[in-house]
Amino acid sequence: MRLARACVIYTAALATLLSFRSATALAGEKEKLHWVRFDEGMVQAQRSNKKILIDVYTTWCVWCKRMDQNTYSDDSLAAYLGRHYVLVKLNAESQSELSYKGQRVSEMQLAREFGVNGYPTTVFLKANGDPITSFPGYADAVQFGNVVRFIAEDIYLSKKFDEYLKSSRN
Repeated sequence: MRLARACVIYTAALATLLSFRSATALAGEKEKLHWVRFDEGMVQAQRSNKKILIDVYTTWCVWCKRMDQNTYSDDSLAAYLGRHYVLVKLNAESQSELSYKGQRVSEMQLAREFGVNGYPTTVFLKANGDPITSFPGYADAVQFGNVVRFIAEDIYLSKKFDEYLKSSRN
């Protein structure tokens, strides 16, 4: 009897909490991005069959911080990214080890392997970890939205980016 009563109380409390969260979200709560470490991102991508977006940054990079504050904080973009990508942060100066394609490498080595030589750089991978492309530099939410859609929706397989931009404006 006590167990049944506890289950009822727990269920009611959970329902109240979930309805509060929904109301808070409707009242303008910011969309939150869920960034993960590289190894976890690879596992999630393979399970979900989502592409991987890697934000390659450094701790001192002003434009990396602006990208976080101005671009990734855009609610519409954040919602799209959450639906279509596994999101990974990679510190290009870190010696922390990770696993990529059966090799143990540091975050710094992996950034170099992806050809990163400026920050921020966004690297896009297929769900299996194969590279698609990279996007160097800062972009505002509108510009970056075009890039992530171009990759997420596989438009890159049939069009060049400038063709996509021209066709999306018409």
